Amino acid sequence: MGFFFTALEGESQLCVDSRHVIKSLPAQITTITAAIRPGVSHRNIRYLGWFGLFILVLIILYTVAFHEIMRWEGQDHSWLSGLYWTLVTMSTLGFGDITFTSDIGRLFSVVVLLSGMLLLLVLLPFTFIEFFYSPFVKSQQNARAPRAVSANLEGHVILTNYDAVTALLIRHLDKYHTPYVLVVKEVEQALALHDLGVNVVVADLDDPASFARCGFDRAAMVAATGNDFENTSVAFTAREISKTAVIVTTAAIKDSVDVLLLAGSSHVMQLGEQLGSALARRTIAADAQAHVIGSFDQLRIAEAIVAGTPMLGKTLPETRLRELAGVNVIGLWQRGVFRDPAPDLKLTADTLLVLSGTEEQIEAYNALFCIYHRTTAPCVIIGAGRVGRAAGAVFEQIELDYRIIDKSADRIRDPDKYVLGSAADHATLQRAGIDDAPAVLITTREDDVNIYLTIYCRKLRPDIQIVVRANSEANVGRLHSAGADVVMSYASMGSSIIFNLLRNQKTLLVAEGLNIFRMSTPPCLVGKSIRDTEIRARTGCSIVAVGKEHDLRLNPEPSTILRENEELLLIGTYAAEEKFLELFVT
Repeated sequence: MGFFFTALEGESQLCVDSRHVIKSLPAQITTITAAIRPGVSHRNIRYLGWFGLFILVLIILYTVAFHEIMRWEGQDHSWLSGLYWTLVTMSTLGFGDITFTSDIGRLFSVVVLLSGMLLLLVLLPFTFIEFFYSPFVKSQQNARAPRAVSANLEGHVILTNYDAVTALLIRHLDKYHTPYVLVVKEVEQALALHDLGVNVVVADLDDPASFARCGFDRAAMVAATGNDFENTSVAFTAREISKTAVIVTTAAIKDSVDVLLLAGSSHVMQLGEQLGSALARRTIAADAQAHVIGSFDQLRIAEAIVAGTPMLGKTLPETRLRELAGVNVIGLWQRGVFRDPAPDLKLTADTLLVLSGTEEQIEAYNALFCIYHRTTAPCVIIGAGRVGRAAGAVFEQIELDYRIIDKSADRIRDPDKYVLGSAADHATLQRAGIDDAPAVLITTREDDVNIYLTIYCRKLRPDIQIVVRANSEANVGRLHSAGADVVMSYASMGSSIIFNLLRNQKTLLVAEGLNIFRMSTPPCLVGKSIRDTEIRARTGCSIVAVGKEHDLRLNPEPSTILRENEELLLIGTYAAEEKFLELFVT
């Protein structure tokens, strides 16, 4: 099958054209020859030729010997009969219609039979597979794993590693019809990824020429998410080629950040530290105030608890939040499930309000609720790795007390803040203050351990807030089912940061699975009011701002008319965002 690159309506992507199917044997042989290095191809042809010539000469010699022995025995057969007997005997068919009568003839028959078994039943299949079939399969594999991108491909993202971050990033790129290419070194890995629908190119990015084959001069970004050494090599090689290219890399350790920047990285992501900081900022522990979890221009997105406040048991209209503080409730979290703010929904103790508003409106909300739910008990952090320590550093900044539990003695930094022991041991949790803690952060590297600890902590403290790190996006739902209130993953954070940089800050991850995204008003919505579009009912997205890029009208009224040349700022889950794009954009 022929594989080629094409451009579709301004969008360049790797593509397979099923119409170009090679059917003729000469064409297949041509494909093999083209796919294999000339030296190897000529060597294979030479070996096959010598082997075929050897068998032909042996058949001729056996045919001549057949006639001589038959003449000695007094039998007379034609040359065609001699060739027929030789082939029948060598192939072990042995019809028995022509036989020798002497011992010499029978001995000759045994020699022909054994040599035929060795050559035709053993060596011939091996030779065919080794020098014909294997090169043919390899040529087909090479055709499925391209070595270069199309000359028409531009504005694409070059990915240098396939992991949880890039796997989710590829989903975002596909959703917004953004072309990309994943560069891998091994053909086998490329074929496996190709079968999963990933656009791949086989190349070694240690070689500057590989960047040219990947269309580096036409790419929008290079994203390197491997280890620090690989990322440094990619950044250094790419920067030597282009002084203006956007190169995004990840760094596992803090000391690598400066090295990667010196090597040429435009942006360096320390996902461990960033994830720990995000988890800490999602902890609503000290009071009932609204805590900002994301900013988009002048818009602030915040979360606030209901437990311990006068809002408990009321509906949203009964809280009069918009009238009293000007904030807009754009959604509700209930144990990991994001819900629309239905007017008849009763607010419960496990409800988290998602609010939107200006900085002044958020402060007005806090002025109303700052007196509720005060506590001085420390939060508990399980795991003293990079994520756990980063969470502790944020608590230090906001003057919130904490205790970090870890079972490795070499990770204990401060005896006043660290507790040595296993978090699965109740006594260790009690020493860390689990009985009075307003929240627990679970930050270990193993999702199975995190699920176990989530269930355990929820059983010990049904009322505690549980914030958990997910290492695999697939386990986010399981952690919520286990009892986690907030879950954040490496994959979501890393892919969202890269995608946001690519789209010039037009997308913002505010929570696991919840994004703010900006786009021009779709033509089909121009002239309609927000109420008439029924966007929330049809997609699950909420419009939080309308207007020009630097002149947004926050929390617009339902009667607001959507106009041409204006932008919408929407918030919604991944599924809601996809539904919006499906209904109004694509």
